[in-house]
Amino acid sequence: MSGHSKWANIKRQKAVVDAKRGGVFAKVAREIIVAAKMGGGDPAANFRLRTAIDKAKTEGVPNDNIQRAIEKGTGAGGADQFEDLTYEGYGPGGVAIMVRCATDNRNRTAGDVRSYFSKYGGNLGESGCVGWMFKERGEISLDRPLKMSDDDLMMLALELGADDVDTSSDEYVTIISSPANLETVKEGLKAAKLSVASADNVMSPISGAEVQDKDTAKMLLKLLDILENHDDVQQVYANFEMDSDWMAELYN
Repeated sequence: MSGHSKWANIKRQKAVVDAKRGGVFAKVAREIIVAAKMGGGDPAANFRLRTAIDKAKTEGVPNDNIQRAIEKGTGAGGADQFEDLTYEGYGPGGVAIMVRCATDNRNRTAGDVRSYFSKYGGNLGESGCVGWMFKERGEISLDRPLKMSDDDLMMLALELGADDVDTSSDEYVTIISSPANLETVKEGLKAAKLSVASADNVMSPISGAEVQDKDTAKMLLKLLDILENHDDVQQVYANFEMDSDWMAELYN
């Protein structure tokens, strides 16, 4: 398993723990607020909102909390004015990093993100400085064990409009699609009685930057971790590859 793939797996496990602590509720609520603000409060007509609601339900957010977040996003709940922002920069070892935020105070968020990059050996750059190293795609995760073989799942996913299926993990399967086909593929999998653990559009690195030594790896993982734990940060994407044994050691 490559370092980057192992990082994705660790993030999935961490999300489960955070959900059990309730620590993910605020971030999911912000995503719902921003989605409702940008595309309206009707999930049937707002795919981003529908995806955020599905994520909230998967992570156990109560329906009342979801409804209040929608109302805040549409202006009915007296909400703080959250906005969607993306910061780009380079981490230790020249690793490209994108940080997507939902914030009610861009000066606070920008200052915090900039200070984290500086403290942990990186540099926050201008908009677009690393975005070209990533490509948006849909990713759907199914937890193992599955109700069908990997081969049958591959055939089903491709028939539904997916681009690829990654079965390399023993814990889950990742189905890859274009952003436009994400919902169609997800709903087709559900119709086939498969349990979808998560489905979202993500920024996937086009190529990886190899981290050459453990000290650099340690600094990079500290930066990524502190960014992900910030209340305003929704998603962190990075294009690194490293020794998976280093990652296991440093995270444990």
